[in-house]
Amino acid sequence: MIKQNILFSLVLTVFLTTLSAQNAVNQFDDKGERHGEWRKTFDNTDQPRYEGHFEHGKEIGLFKFYKLDGKKSVLSATREFDAKSDDILVKFYSSKGKLISEGHMINQLFVGKWLYYHNKTKEIMTVEYYNDQGKLEGERQVFYPNGQVAEQSHYSNGKLEGVSKVFSEKGVMIKEFLYKNDALNGMSKYFNASGQMLAEGAYRNDQKHGVWKYYENGVLTEEKDFTVYSKNPMKQ
Repeated sequence: MIKQNILFSLVLTVFLTTLSAQNAVNQFDDKGERHGEWRKTFDNTDQPRYEGHFEHGKEIGLFKFYKLDGKKSVLSATREFDAKSDDILVKFYSSKGKLISEGHMINQLFVGKWLYYHNKTKEIMTVEYYNDQGKLEGERQVFYPNGQVAEQSHYSNGKLEGVSKVFSEKGVMIKEFLYKNDALNGMSKYFNASGQMLAEGAYRNDQKHGVWKYYENGVLTEEKDFTVYSKNPMKQ
């Protein structure tokens, strides 16, 4: 009987020790690096602020981040870490749990493709791309809730470059601009909802320049000259 009691005690001790180790959180390895499951709460509350897993100081797998809504934590973002790279899949959520946006990050920079969603539906609102410096690069598109393209523009190293277009909800182009180095430079055109020309003219560094033409019902009705001449006659 004594031997049985001793054996039972040993088994119970091992079981409890193992269970305790499995439930241990916020632990450090022998180098002082965070290791294993980590959870943190908001100050003076029992509400979670974040939770995730570390492997000798490196975030591994899925991390969840929360914000306080009143006195209760609600999920605000997730970050999924790749053990073999610095790439992080990031998702942001509304206080009601709806996905707002998702994309990739490296360190604190947005990289690659990012998607943004409309507030009341699951439809995509915006698609944009970032270079490895965290700056907008390539085509950026904005969509109406019905899926129709609302805007198209192009970026180069974070600056607007080339043709940008704006469309009505029925797919009719209503504006067309030309950008150079993040400023309006070149011809621009404005149309009504039926596609008829309303105005056309050039911009120079975001300012109207030269002769602009204005239309009504497709008929030219007015011309204005926005050319700014120098007061120095030698420069005219």
